[in-house]
Amino acid sequence: MKTIKMLAINAIIAALYIVLTFFLQPISFSTVQFRIAEMLNHLIVFNKKYFWGIICGVFIGNLFFSPLLPYDLIFGTGQSVLALLITIFASKYVKSIWTRMLINTGIFTVSMCFIAWELAIVFHTPFLWTWLIVAIGECAVMLVGAPIMYAISRRVPFGKLV
Repeated sequence: MKTIKMLAINAIIAALYIVLTFFLQPISFSTVQFRIAEMLNHLIVFNKKYFWGIICGVFIGNLFFSPLLPYDLIFGTGQSVLALLITIFASKYVKSIWTRMLINTGIFTVSMCFIAWELAIVFHTPFLWTWLIVAIGECAVMLVGAPIMYAISRRVPFGKLV
């Protein structure tokens, strides 16, 4: 029963990511991006079992809506996998949810180098400039998303759902 509940919650997370990406496509892709769905990455600081829901959302969102196939499947999903795994590891040593969210924000911001690499390959943009631009967008979304996810967690106990 617990496995079914975990699968259902991860399916809902993936669906939320996909829907947010779909409705906000114009700002979710390209060199300047503010993928609002990325704030769902903060779920990982509450419970590492949300990993698959987030990853499936990223993969499916990229599969159906990205104009950069197949690159976004490799670079975008790979970047998310790497950043989430680093956050899971770092969270073992940090108790504060706020500190975890700040660490998660930093990890995702820095790991946007993979997205910059992808965009440099596809659009022939200068790597460092592209990294700066996509990192600013990611950092902004994650910083705005942190208090939103924290506020929601006060009503929905993310850490105890699964």
